[in-house]
Amino acid sequence: MKKPFSLVAGLIVITFIIFGLPARAQAQKLSVVATFSIIGDFAAKVGGDRIELKTLVGPDSDAHVYEPRPADAIALARADVVLVNGLMFEGFLSRLIEASGTSAPVAELTEGAEILRDPEGGHYHYQGGRAVFHEAPYDAHAWQSVANAKVYVRNIARAFCAADAEGCAIYDANARTYLDELAALDEEIRQAVAAIPADRRVAVVAHNAFRYFEHEYGVTFLAPQGVSTESEASAADVASLIREIREKRAAAVFAENIADARLVEQIAREAALSLGGTLYSDALSQPDGPAATYAAMMRHNSSTIGAALAAD
Repeated sequence: MKKPFSLVAGLIVITFIIFGLPARAQAQKLSVVATFSIIGDFAAKVGGDRIELKTLVGPDSDAHVYEPRPADAIALARADVVLVNGLMFEGFLSRLIEASGTSAPVAELTEGAEILRDPEGGHYHYQGGRAVFHEAPYDAHAWQSVANAKVYVRNIARAFCAADAEGCAIYDANARTYLDELAALDEEIRQAVAAIPADRRVAVVAHNAFRYFEHEYGVTFLAPQGVSTESEASAADVASLIREIREKRAAAVFAENIADARLVEQIAREAALSLGGTLYSDALSQPDGPAATYAAMMRHNSSTIGAALAAD
């Protein structure tokens, strides 16, 4: 059986690889590591052709349960800038940074954003039929508000300028162009939500990743909390959620690209609601999918939500 990679053991490999690396001054591009696909897309928009980008957690993958690989530690060791979400979102990050020995600055992109406290002290993810709790005092999914996404972009431009002063004018120009696109995107989402009847703006999702969307745009999301992997407790918890769904008159249930769909399918059946489609919460889709970029993701989510909730 193939043994899992040990980051500490991997230091030996990394040392040999980075020993002969050229200095930053000799490199043609800024070496950037982004922790997951949404941040990677932001980085690409700001950096353009001037950066060499490595994204650790790719499309349709969950950063909460990600296990780093030797190549990830090598990428951090070589990086000029590391872009992270922060707020305890990337549970693997601290040990990866330590193992890599990187001296690159680590930019927390949620700095300066409007951050919501998580009322439950964390949230559940559903993988392989099991409920996995992710403990965090603050809700880390800040990108689900376009206003916060604009903060991410400004922080990226600032980090790139600090690492590559010669390219700063390019980074700033790219950021301004993208910020204009995000302003238009924000207005599109508001129009899509405004078209939903006010009494139908309640939906059910697999985990609490959409509080920022709810706070910013006015759609209420219900999600299962504390659902046990044991059948009896699970049935009781699902029954409690069904009561809440009926009390709040939820209009549709949505699957998520990173979550096990079996639980929401069960909820939809028992609540006699239709599945409204798949939303993209913590990761983009594959390049040929409907959410290959952040803007495409937010448009897809808002249009999918709008179509399902507006239907009678």
